[in-house]
Amino acid sequence: MTTIRRHTNLLHLTFALILTAALGFFAPSSARAEVTALKQAIAESAASDADIAQFYRTSGYKTLWVGSSGKERKRREQLLRFLGDAEAHGLPASRYDAVGLRDKMQAAGNARELGQLEVELSRAFLAYAREVQTGVLVPSRVDRNIVRQVPYRDRASYLVNFSKSSPAGFFRALPPQTAEYAALMKEKLRLERQLAQGGWGPTISSGKLEPGQSGPSVVTLRNRLIAMGYLRPNNRETYDDAVTDAVQQFQLAHGLTADGVAGGATIAELNKSIPTRLQAIHVAMERERWMNRDRGQRHVLVNIPDFTAKIIDNDRVTFETRSVVGADKDGRHTPEFSDVMEFMVVNPSWYVPRSIVVKEYLPALRKNANAVRHIEITDSRGRVVNRGSVNFAKYTEKTFPFAMRQPPSRGNALGLVKFMFPNQYNIYLHDTPAKNLFGREVRAFSHGCVRLADPFDFAYALLSKQQADPEGYFQSVLATGKETRVTIKEPVPVHITYRTAFASNKGRMQYRRDIYGRDARIWTALANAGVVLHDVRG
Repeated sequence: MTTIRRHTNLLHLTFALILTAALGFFAPSSARAEVTALKQAIAESAASDADIAQFYRTSGYKTLWVGSSGKERKRREQLLRFLGDAEAHGLPASRYDAVGLRDKMQAAGNARELGQLEVELSRAFLAYAREVQTGVLVPSRVDRNIVRQVPYRDRASYLVNFSKSSPAGFFRALPPQTAEYAALMKEKLRLERQLAQGGWGPTISSGKLEPGQSGPSVVTLRNRLIAMGYLRPNNRETYDDAVTDAVQQFQLAHGLTADGVAGGATIAELNKSIPTRLQAIHVAMERERWMNRDRGQRHVLVNIPDFTAKIIDNDRVTFETRSVVGADKDGRHTPEFSDVMEFMVVNPSWYVPRSIVVKEYLPALRKNANAVRHIEITDSRGRVVNRGSVNFAKYTEKTFPFAMRQPPSRGNALGLVKFMFPNQYNIYLHDTPAKNLFGREVRAFSHGCVRLADPFDFAYALLSKQQADPEGYFQSVLATGKETRVTIKEPVPVHITYRTAFASNKGRMQYRRDIYGRDARIWTALANAGVVLHDVRG
């Protein structure tokens, strides 16, 4: 970027001389020819891109970048500046080729070449603007369970709005303006500097370390915790209280059981390299760009690999509970998307998904018609079917004509309340009778829906905006034992996300395991697109 800035004044002078001729300060006939050549070059170069072509047709093929005016000088100056800084956002800087554009500016010798350069600058601008605002990748092309609707802006609008804006202000407003994105950028720079200084030192070779131990492996553990910022520098060689506390802090920041013992899972996370963590940061920044939209003053945020569900009010977490998410099996992964919660159902029935009916329950019914007695079998009109009158053995997955339903009860698979944001994936948040699973470190057990550890408290928090006594109201509905729909008067956006790197409320970066392997696929795609890891010296 320094090299680019060093040549800026020379480029402006070059443009000024060429455009002086093109705009008519020499012989009139020559000037007209130059203007014609410039416009024709713009038209021809823009023809392969409908959005760019439309922009220049509408403007009468006026230049946006290469003119001699102060405005255009400022535009190209800021374009080169921000393209040169693309790597700070974890973007594929080679796509925008700021140095190459600078060289072409120097080499432009006539109006035709300037016209071609004009369009090339617009192409680079559009690529950068869209990618820094809404991401480099198309999520669903990387993983079919990332079904998020990215808030893409109309490409032509970038050029139109930029032409009417302050260049620096326009560029600064493109990336996500969230505290999360800023924290990720800060962590990226911190890790790059640490990498330049030699990283975190040797990895820990021991399989398990406990308080009271001493020796070379404990020293390696101590040094790694110091390098990571969890422990103050010291020369002690024993796994003492300070090391125990540092291990606990590390465990809390990595979604591990905070027992202060460096067991296998903890050592595996401690041994992960800075490049591995940087990959997670790059992926998190890309995911943040995919969600570069208003998320709602109040919204629900589910983070799949963090196994949590939170209510956010005005950027502040006002409620949080543990969750169980989809198992790491084909067809059970919880998808990523956003929708709007409209109501909750108290004392819900469980209408068994067709996939579970034919893949899990039908095989059992073929062997024994009285299997899964807690589930009703119903016909197409919702009437309960007498099991004794059905020969289940004659049906296949495709021909089985019945549905299955579990009536409201404390043993219902959905527990006593479910929270609905109707969507085509049939995903929702709900209670569960399997409370023991919430004590696990890794909580991926469901068929895809999100189970909540504290569903009643979650309901009270949601109802607090519309009921003077939310708990009393909810309990009165629950006491009827009847399936009851409770409308949420101000619908709440729900964002189901997947973040293995994110900032905590206190600012320390949190890391989680990539339970579905999604981040690994995203990083591979980003690398294939030209994103590279760097260290930062100085």
